[in-house]
Amino acid sequence: MQITNNKVVQMHYKLTDDQGNVIDSSEGREPLSYLQGAGNIIPGLERQMEGKAAGDKFKAVVEPAEGYGEYDESLMQVVPKSGFQGDMEPEVGMQVQVGTQQGTTIASIAKIEGEEVTLDMNHPLAGMRLNFDVEVVDVRDATEEELAHGHVHGPGGHEH
Repeated sequence: MQITNNKVVQMHYKLTDDQGNVIDSSEGREPLSYLQGAGNIIPGLERQMEGKAAGDKFKAVVEPAEGYGEYDESLMQVVPKSGFQGDMEPEVGMQVQVGTQQGTTIASIAKIEGEEVTLDMNHPLAGMRLNFDVEVVDVRDATEEELAHGHVHGPGGHEH
């Protein structure tokens, strides 16, 4: 069975940057399960999965525009250090939740200068070319419930 929209796909993957550093991998875990065509994975990888079948192994390169987007300098924001609650001392590299007009998001602390903290609200993989080694483990028809919910249920998927 080939991967087309509304199929449940199980896959193993290794994600690396252009220098070969491993960013994420399913090694030692259950395969990742997702619903093809539902936007459950980044668009560039989903597009390259189309037409593949169980047993296929391939490399997929995803440019930033089809991954986590280009790096956007306008998503850097300087906030006062006094805005951090509790006894948490902000540190460069720390991830924090911040409220925005679009809701809550995760930001990384990029810089601390005196009483000013610079937050980076870009996705950590924004602006990066993503290199995937993929092995398609299984392809099956989605259930009516999975189609209605827009994601996979059961092993490797969402549990209700």
